[in-house]
Amino acid sequence: MKPIWHSMNVSLEQLNENGKGTLGEHLGMEFTEIGPDYLRAMMPVDHRTVQPYGLLHGGASAALAETVGSVAAALVLNPEKQLAVGLEINANHVRGVREGYVHAIAKPLHLGATTHVWDIRITDDHHKLVCISRLTVAVLQKKNQTED
Repeated sequence: MKPIWHSMNVSLEQLNENGKGTLGEHLGMEFTEIGPDYLRAMMPVDHRTVQPYGLLHGGASAALAETVGSVAAALVLNPEKQLAVGLEINANHVRGVREGYVHAIAKPLHLGATTHVWDIRITDDHHKLVCISRLTVAVLQKKNQTED
């Protein structure tokens, strides 16, 4: 399979470094694998990501889904000319998690000129489905820095 990424000159170390000082770092997210047409990340289920009942917070799952999907979308684009921004996200929470890690995999459903749609599946450490999410991103053209 031919990779979908604009460039294969990206590493997990770079992706994780780019997340420094962001919500992803605060929640403990870490990118773990770049495949030919998917991106994986994980996040701990701990005091930062649970709700008062001790279960993984749905908002934390949505944040993980949006992070891995948005980064994947950005990797498809030419970073000198384009950027990806979230338009819409939905998430169906199908299983609670109290401990360990959750693992997200983002795969494209549609890679258009102006929008991308990404399918993000989040599972627990036992590979049980926790959340199904769909992220739509807008593909924007970067403005020329010399234009006013």
